[in-house]
Amino acid sequence: MDGVHDMGGMDGFGKVEPEQNEPVFHAPWEGRVLAMVRSMGYAGAYSADHARFARERLPPTTYLTASYYQRWQLGMEMCLLERGYVTAEELTTGHALQPGKSLKRKLTSEVVSAGLARPSFHRQQQAPQRFKPGDRVRTKNIHPITHTRLPRYARDKLGVVEICHGCQVYPDSVAVDSGDNPQWLYTVVFTSQELWGPDADPTITVTIDAFETYLDPA
Repeated sequence: MDGVHDMGGMDGFGKVEPEQNEPVFHAPWEGRVLAMVRSMGYAGAYSADHARFARERLPPTTYLTASYYQRWQLGMEMCLLERGYVTAEELTTGHALQPGKSLKRKLTSEVVSAGLARPSFHRQQQAPQRFKPGDRVRTKNIHPITHTRLPRYARDKLGVVEICHGCQVYPDSVAVDSGDNPQWLYTVVFTSQELWGPDADPTITVTIDAFETYLDPA
């Protein structure tokens, strides 16, 4: 979706200032938020794409003033509210006020171990592959109101297919509860000048993973 979260290539935010010797967490609550977000995902309350879409829907002033893990916390709260696991009053008071909704999976050590291992997102193809390595493609100039993995800076740009990763789960569909809807996934290479204009460093290229629905033949 178009929103303030899609900051790639945007001007006006200053340069990135890496923190020297940055700790894993700046405060204990950040670790607890990470644990809660991941635990609810392992237990089947929501998917990673639901969580991403929730963070993308935060109001711009909230998104820009919140820290990284504050965004995670607010996104988790949104997911749990929308799926009926908590009420707004329970979040405000910090106490359960009614019987809890059952999760899809009990959070056992086996479930957590399985969640820590990256699952396969490959799925059976639903249609023939349209592109092959070496094909020139143009990304579509889309402006969806829901989740998408095509960044704004790479829309309506010419690129070359480098790799085909097979047919995979389509995050744009999962985020809105429309199922896996498998799509072909490609690595596409762009020149920096195609993305950023004639003043960009001509020796730099940028690659993105783009689903077939994002691409047209060039």
